Amino acid sequence: MGRSVTVHLAAPGGGAGSFTPILMIALLFGVMYFMMIRPQQKRRKEAEAMQSNLGPGDEVVTIGGLYGTVTGIEDDTVLIEVAPGVQTRYARPAIARVVTRAELPSEPVTEDADTVKD
Repeated sequence: MGRSVTVHLAAPGGGAGSFTPILMIALLFGVMYFMMIRPQQKRRKEAEAMQSNLGPGDEVVTIGGLYGTVTGIEDDTVLIEVAPGVQTRYARPAIARVVTRAELPSEPVTEDADTVKD
């Protein structure tokens, strides 16, 4: 008539249960690095390369949306002609993108003796 009730207590999980949150946080930081930080660093390096390769004759757009042609370059500034005879000076980081690159002077084309025009 008297029943005995047996209660089984679970043993503590040990180190495996306490290691899981730390692993999840490390995984979260890894995902954030590859999804956010690394692409931003790549874009910054591309922008710096573009800004360092500016040259006279390049048509550019500033971060404010102003179109112009590069007429001169100093250390950290770029001289841009926005209208005939109107030049403004901008910091290099203010150049958002290059619309068209200036044509590099090409070597003169020499005609061969075989291609004689009539």
